[in-house]
Amino acid sequence: MPQKIIFATQHYLYLKDRILSIAGSAWENGELDIRDFPDGEHYHRILSNVSNKEVILLGGTIDDKETLELYDLASGCIQLGAYSLTIIIPFFGYSTMERAVKYGEIVKAKTRAVLFSSLPNTSRGNRIVMIDLHVDGITWYFENDVRPVHLYAKEFVMNTAMELAAGKPFVLASTDAGRAKWVESLANDLHVPAAFAFKRRLSGDETAITAISADVKNKTVIIYDDMIRTGGSLIHAAQSYRDAGAGDIFVITTHGIFAGNGFEKIKSSGLIKKVVCTDTHPGAMAIKDPMLLVKSVDQLIFNYFQSQHS
Repeated sequence: MPQKIIFATQHYLYLKDRILSIAGSAWENGELDIRDFPDGEHYHRILSNVSNKEVILLGGTIDDKETLELYDLASGCIQLGAYSLTIIIPFFGYSTMERAVKYGEIVKAKTRAVLFSSLPNTSRGNRIVMIDLHVDGITWYFENDVRPVHLYAKEFVMNTAMELAAGKPFVLASTDAGRAKWVESLANDLHVPAAFAFKRRLSGDETAITAISADVKNKTVIIYDDMIRTGGSLIHAAQSYRDAGAGDIFVITTHGIFAGNGFEKIKSSGLIKKVVCTDTHPGAMAIKDPMLLVKSVDQLIFNYFQSQHS
């Protein structure tokens, strides 16, 4: 069986190190030389030998620079003779732009998928591994012989909900009806009630919550959403649950992006007792606050590779 070697883009070195701590000597640490030039161009060199090895490349599409760095490194590994290539994208950027609503809108979730589909195949083919996509259908945007894999962090959500509840009854809630089916499925598995908020759009960037689907009075409410960006929708939902009589409110999210001082806004709202997310996005890693707990997806990723050879 070929040797596994793992590389990461600059923003995801922390997750590579965590995966390597689990894999131990079974996986080789891939080394890179990366430099930025004053004119805005970037230098990349693959220092490790990847010829006839199973290459694992870790990086998100969190911004355009990161996306191109991931693509360039993938191209380099293929050109240098990688036996196989698995690209792990813990957070797939532009996942909310998965369809056009207005004429002329560019479906960037698809253009990013098409970009990575343009990579030449290794002898064993190319795989793209993603975690808790905003929309399942994004996997269908990949073309050619790319094999997309969608990993679900369901165990993380369920275990975290039980830890936060600490043995007390709770309601698992969503920020809106759009995530209701996913939250309802989790709630059924946890044998707890599910709740979601009905929203009405007032303008292009303003919504109002009109009703709550379940009784939350004097109950612990744990809100789950796949991602938190600015926190605006979360705060509105938390306020509606509080107005409906909820007790403690906790939040679980897979992707903690926290753009535009999002976490500070959540904290200053005074509505939420604790937020738990994973380390799929480096935005969460920059926050040092006891109100935020960050759990790693390192074991989820490692287990996936173990399952491929079991």
